[in-house]
Amino acid sequence: MATRRSTTAGKAYYMISAVAQKYSIHPQTLRLYEREGLLAPSRTDGNTRLYSDEDLQRLETILSLTRDLGVNLAGVEIILNMRQKMEEMQREVNEFMEYVKHELARGLGDWEQRLNTALVRSAPAGIVRSASTADPAAPAEPPSERPRT
Repeated sequence: MATRRSTTAGKAYYMISAVAQKYSIHPQTLRLYEREGLLAPSRTDGNTRLYSDEDLQRLETILSLTRDLGVNLAGVEIILNMRQKMEEMQREVNEFMEYVKHELARGLGDWEQRLNTALVRSAPAGIVRSASTADPAAPAEPPSERPRT
């Protein structure tokens, strides 16, 4: 009985019996995980399930959640979906950061050039006061006294 098959792409695939034996679970449990949408092994032309290394990593996560943490299958599904969304968001953040870095690197040269050509150096101009503005340094006149009545 062949327990491992390799394709021309160099990836290893495992049959359901080998996976069940390796992880000490019943093949029906693997079929249940597939029915619940937690695993999606590829199929041969004869409809035999073949599990890739990525499928095995996902299975290890499922088994860790159910065996070690006591999470039920509905919880496992939620956790796996959230994990996938977090990985997608992380990928998007990384792409955005690369874009920002690229734009900043490209834009710094532009800003340096703009600053060098846009600013004109000049000496500070003296303060000019109009005649109508009172001089704050001038002595103040004493207030006039009012006649007492």
